[in-house]
Amino acid sequence: MRYRITAGVALTVLAALATLLGAAPAWAGQVFVHVTPSTVPAGEHVKITASCRDNWSSAKVESPAFGTVTLHPRDGLLTASVEVPKHTRPGEYRVKLSCPDHRSATTSLHVVESGHPKHGPATGFGGGAGAGGDVVPGNWLLTGGLAAVVAGVVLAGAAVRNRRAAGAR
Repeated sequence: MRYRITAGVALTVLAALATLLGAAPAWAGQVFVHVTPSTVPAGEHVKITASCRDNWSSAKVESPAFGTVTLHPRDGLLTASVEVPKHTRPGEYRVKLSCPDHRSATTSLHVVESGHPKHGPATGFGGGAGAGGDVVPGNWLLTGGLAAVVAGVVLAGAAVRNRRAAGAR
């Protein structure tokens, strides 16, 4: 009986490790560009964060809102900060990343009049909502976590039952 509990604990630990170690960052190996904040009044600064497959080389970002900017490697990503000129008209502007290997990505920048933004904040549910391309889909992580919890509960119940049976002898 003792071997069953040990084997069950080992299987639970292995399931939990497989679930956790199999999860790579969503951006690993992908090409993307983010502008923070995504809604900004003219005259304010935005931070641009991007990733090409090779983040050791600089890349270019261009937009009618601010022109062309060079992104430089920093902490494993490509980053830059740029000011949206005060004369930029309110509207939605395309921001395009051009990587050295000719890959590209786009996002949007919303420029608003000073005072009240017309768009809400970008809360990040676009790519994380389970629309294809996930390295490890959220459903697999949830399933693995649930399996680990259920296995733990079953093992705890078996251990309590074995202790009671041993105490009754």
